[in-house]
Amino acid sequence: MDTAVIIVGAGPVGLMLAGELRLGGAPVVVLEQLREPSGQSRALGFTVRTMEILDERGLLDRFGDIQTSPMGHFGGLLVDFAPLDSPHRTSHGVKQSQTEEVLGQWAAELGADIRRGHCVTGIEQDSYGVEVQVTGPDGPRTLRASYVVGCDGGHSTVRKLAGFDFPGTAGTYEMLLADVAGCEIDARPFGERLPGGVAMAAPLGEGVHRLIVKEHGAPARERPAEFADVAAAWQRVTGQDISHATPVWASSFSDASRLTSAYRRGRVMLAGDAAHIHLPAGGQGMNVGIQDAVNLGWKLAAVVAGWAPSGLLDTYHRERHPVGERLLMNTRAQGLLFLGGAEVQPLRDLLGELIALPEVGLHLAEMVTGLEVRYDVGPVDHPLLGRRLPFQELVARDGAKSSTAELLRAGRGVLLDLSDDAAVRRIASAWHGRVEVFTGRPHAPAQDSPLSSTRALLLRPDGHVVWTSPGSGDLPRSLYRWFGLPR
Repeated sequence: MDTAVIIVGAGPVGLMLAGELRLGGAPVVVLEQLREPSGQSRALGFTVRTMEILDERGLLDRFGDIQTSPMGHFGGLLVDFAPLDSPHRTSHGVKQSQTEEVLGQWAAELGADIRRGHCVTGIEQDSYGVEVQVTGPDGPRTLRASYVVGCDGGHSTVRKLAGFDFPGTAGTYEMLLADVAGCEIDARPFGERLPGGVAMAAPLGEGVHRLIVKEHGAPARERPAEFADVAAAWQRVTGQDISHATPVWASSFSDASRLTSAYRRGRVMLAGDAAHIHLPAGGQGMNVGIQDAVNLGWKLAAVVAGWAPSGLLDTYHRERHPVGERLLMNTRAQGLLFLGGAEVQPLRDLLGELIALPEVGLHLAEMVTGLEVRYDVGPVDHPLLGRRLPFQELVARDGAKSSTAELLRAGRGVLLDLSDDAAVRRIASAWHGRVEVFTGRPHAPAQDSPLSSTRALLLRPDGHVVWTSPGSGDLPRSLYRWFGLPR
C-alpha cells in the first residue's frame, strides 16, 4: 500500500476529512487536480453545527474575528436563531478560500500528504484495496490504498469511476453568481423578490460584493456563465447597470437535486457534493459536507487502526444518507418559496405566520443549522441519545474548568462521569486511548437541562451521545459497539 486512505479533492470536505483521519492515526494522501487554489468562494460561512465542530477541533480561532448573525432564513423568510441551544450562531463573510487555507494548514500539520496537480483517471477495487490511476506532474502512475473517499464535488470523478448511481432531478432554471468590485450596490442579504426575478447582494469586504440573480423564465444554460451574462440579468431584474464593475469571478448554478443511493461501495466512499447536490439555499452544502467528513473520519481511522467493531463503517451510510434526504427536501422547499413567482405568495404569507410560533421557528432553525440531526444509536430513552451534546461548561473534581468542546479536541471518545462513579471509570479504563474520561460536574446547568439529571454519558469523537446513565443500559456493550474490544 502507498497509503491507508486516498482522498480525492482538496476542498473543505476533503481537507476536513484528512484532518479527522490524521487525528485517528490513519496515513492519508489527498489528491487535488488544481495546481493552485482557485481563490473562488462559493460558500461564505458556517452553519451553527459547523461552528460547533470547528470549536471542538480548536479551529475557530484560526479564522480570526468571525461575524455572526442571530437571524437566519428559510426560503427568504426570517427565522430567529436565539432559541437554539448553542453559544454559536451562523457565521457570514468567511470565504471558502479561507476555509480551505485553514483546513489545509491543519491537515498538513497533522501529517496529511496533500498533492496538487494530480488528476484521477481510473479506480479499481478488490478485496484488499483500491488502485487509483493518477496523472500528475511526473506523469501517470498507480497508487494503492486500503480505501478511497471521493470529496471531488458535484461532478465527482470518483463517483463515476466507482459506479455509484446518482438519482434525482435535473436543473430546470439557473441562478447567476458573481463577485464584483468598483460598483456601489445596495445590500440585499436575504434577497429581494422583484417582478422579474430575485436578486441578492452582500458585501464581502475590501469593496467586493457577492451578487446572485435569478431571472424568472431563464432556463439552465449549457455553457459556463460569464460576467456579461450576470450584468445583463441583474439589469433586467433590478434595473441597475453594473456592466462597468470589475468582476472577480462569475459562475452559475441550477436547482438540480440529486442524492447517491449509497455513500459507500466496498472500499470507496463519497462525501459532500460528491454524494449530494442541491440548490444552495441557506448555505448548507459545504457545511453538510464537513459534517459528512466528521462522521466518517473517526470510523475510517478506526478501521485502518484495526480496532473498529464489526459494522462500524456501515453506519456512515445509515446515518448520513437520511441527512442527505432531509437536505434535498428542505432546499427544494426553500427554492419553491423563495424563487417562485406571484403564485407562491399566499404560501409565503401562511408560512410567515407559522414561523412566528415558537415550536415552528425552532424546528426550522434546527433544520437549516444542522442541529436537528439524531442518529439511530438505539432506543431513545434519554433526550440527548443520538444527538450532538450541546456546549456545556464543566468543572473537574480539582476545580479546573473545561468545556465539552475542549474534551473533543483530540478526536477521541469521551466518557463524562458527572456523579463521581468509580465503577463507571473502571469500566471505561479498558478502552483507554480511544475513550478519555472526565470526572466533574456541569457548571451552573439550567434547571431544564437534560444534564441536570444525568449521571454519566458517552460521546463519540463526532460529539454525538451514544450512552447515558440513567437510561441506556449496559456501558460495556455500548463501548464495544462504538470502540471495539477493550485494549
